[in-house]
Amino acid sequence: MSAPDPIYVIGHRNPDTDAICSAIGYAAFLRASKNVDARPARCGELNVRTSWVLGFAGIESPKLLMDVRPNAATVCRRDVLTAKRDETFLSVYRKMFEHGFRSIPVVDDKGRMAGMPTLQELAQLFLPGSSSAHDNRRVRTSLRNIAVALDATLRGNGCDKDIVQDSMLMVGASTPETMRERIRKFPTSTVVVLVGDRPEIQQLAVQENAACLIVTGAFRVSDDLVKEAEQAGIPIIETRHDTASAAQLARFSRPIGDALHDGFLRFTAKTPLKEILAQTHDSHQPLFPVIDEETQKLLGVFSKSDLVDVPRMKLALVDHNEFSQAVTGADEADIQEVVDHHRLSGNLRSKEPIRFINEPVGSTSTIVAMMYRMRGLAPEKPVAVCLCAGLVSDTLNLTSPTTTSTDREILPWLATLADLDVDQFTANFFAAGSMLKDKPPAEALESDRKEFEENGWRLSISQIEELGLDELWRQESGLHASLEKLRVERMMHFACLLVTDISRHDSILLTAGDPRVASAIEYPELKPNVFQLKGVVSRKKQLFPYLGRLVGKLSAPG
Repeated sequence: MSAPDPIYVIGHRNPDTDAICSAIGYAAFLRASKNVDARPARCGELNVRTSWVLGFAGIESPKLLMDVRPNAATVCRRDVLTAKRDETFLSVYRKMFEHGFRSIPVVDDKGRMAGMPTLQELAQLFLPGSSSAHDNRRVRTSLRNIAVALDATLRGNGCDKDIVQDSMLMVGASTPETMRERIRKFPTSTVVVLVGDRPEIQQLAVQENAACLIVTGAFRVSDDLVKEAEQAGIPIIETRHDTASAAQLARFSRPIGDALHDGFLRFTAKTPLKEILAQTHDSHQPLFPVIDEETQKLLGVFSKSDLVDVPRMKLALVDHNEFSQAVTGADEADIQEVVDHHRLSGNLRSKEPIRFINEPVGSTSTIVAMMYRMRGLAPEKPVAVCLCAGLVSDTLNLTSPTTTSTDREILPWLATLADLDVDQFTANFFAAGSMLKDKPPAEALESDRKEFEENGWRLSISQIEELGLDELWRQESGLHASLEKLRVERMMHFACLLVTDISRHDSILLTAGDPRVASAIEYPELKPNVFQLKGVVSRKKQLFPYLGRLVGKLSAPG
């Protein structure tokens, strides 16, 4: 029995320290309390401070998951029966019949897709294209393929037995005179004579310099004729099959390469399930190959029946509760749990009842620590360090207005487990790096950004915490330009950046977008689209509710 699929614990897009650290902490809690395979994940790059925390704690960065939608790689079967283009129809048909397949992927020597013929398409190899007598005789194959199909012995060294060419099958059932007349209607290098125990026809085939003599019914050729054929460079095939069967099997010896074409549906490994369903809905193709986009090598195949009950990634969401902030494809995943400390919003839905924990505390890391204590467990030291960092980051070391009595109770407990001096740890954490100094403006804006919708308004709010504002003023013009570009690309009505000076507990707000919103802001405007927000440090508790009230008074955007 295969092991159950893992549960990935993952925070929101553009993850901050609390999103990363609560994912690490909650994955560890699930492993300790439920003995399940829970793994932390992330859907964005680590910021400088979070990287410092993980290095300090000695914990590896969580797995990067940017898209959890079911895709072609998810649904395909990897144990694939394949064929090569030089294999014969007979050998391929036997493979397909044995396994009950109606189609088979054909690959080259490097495993790259060459074709996806169906049984019906392969049958065209031995069915004549017209009623012409010549077409009825013609078989495009090699002598070696014929010998293999007839399970026969191939004698003679004077010709290339592997060359594929048109051969004209001729059954030696008539008189020698009639046979001679028929043979001479075609180039002798193309004539293959099939005959049983008729020495005079066998002799005639050699005399007329036929391309090959096939002796059927397990009859033998005289030693004298064998020598004569060898001197003339005429190969002889001896088979146990009767003449009628041998003629049919010879037709089946045609290599399947001639039936290949490029007009079949194929999918790269990352093709989303929704796209697959749309493209395959009206297709009569019985089997669909999945290929590696870079190497073009075949990875697997699937049929329409494989799309009925597709395995979906199991997720536990932390530090958010809406699909707009979740990893791409979360709405198609199997959401198991949600642990968060933000307001309820968005369109998060689940097919089955799930565990949903939402607490009005300062950080999701606080909630995770609470769950440890409720179960009588304690996180290991590295995990405790991470949970301390998530709590300190989101509450600015218990000074943010989002801080609760629960946060104040939990932090000392975690600090003891982590063996930390909280004040020194906080100082080192915030001094670990400047997002404005270390990243270009566009990346800095994305480091901790969330999108909201209120009263028909689409809002983007980024936040950066800095020790002082010197770097902000140096980067101001670039930040404004990137803010406007972001707003346009993300189709936001209003976008802003809150730069918080954690040493002074004040912030500067840069804005872009609909001027009606900026005009309604009541805080001091230092210059166009730049506002001073004294005492504002929390996006969740202060800035978003304030902006929500502003746009709530405005008419819906056009």
